[in-house]
Amino acid sequence: MNAKQKIVVAVTGASGSIYAKVLFEKLGQLSEQLETVGVVMSDNAKDVWKYELGNTDYEKINYKMYDKGDFFAPFASGSSKFAAMIICPCSMGTLARIASGISNDLVTRAADVMLKERRKLILVLRDTPYSLIHINNMKTVTEAGGIICPASPSFYSKPADFNALASTVVDRILDLAGLNISSYRWGENKGN
Repeated sequence: MNAKQKIVVAVTGASGSIYAKVLFEKLGQLSEQLETVGVVMSDNAKDVWKYELGNTDYEKINYKMYDKGDFFAPFASGSSKFAAMIICPCSMGTLARIASGISNDLVTRAADVMLKERRKLILVLRDTPYSLIHINNMKTVTEAGGIICPASPSFYSKPADFNALASTVVDRILDLAGLNISSYRWGENKGN
């Protein structure tokens, strides 16, 4: 069995709170693979969650929540050995700050740590369409070692509802983070 992973999940103020909700639900099912999950949410993320999902269930997340200004959080330093960071959803402003090396809060500082330590940084972008500025920022982060994972759901598994649709993205995120999950696999499931 592989060693348990330490990961950080950041939620920013982009639309797409359902992706974060489903991500936390799925992480809860993978506890045997996880040593620690640290969570940081922007103020806008909380507002968007309330607006889009109609609740404050982010308050019930069963992982340690860190304030966006807490630079003493363990994942603000490479010495803490967090293996991966997932920013889901990731706003274009957060992407721009990461691409520019601006570490003005815990989200951008932790992302900077992931890049400098050559660890997994996964940005789940939901915006559409993209401007040239967005594309150039994605290019910069990719060249620095980050992974751009647009929140583009797939349909070949025939998702039955919004949660199942969001799961098609979240399953890819968890795969990219190196976690073992059971999910629809093209060519391995009946009907493809």
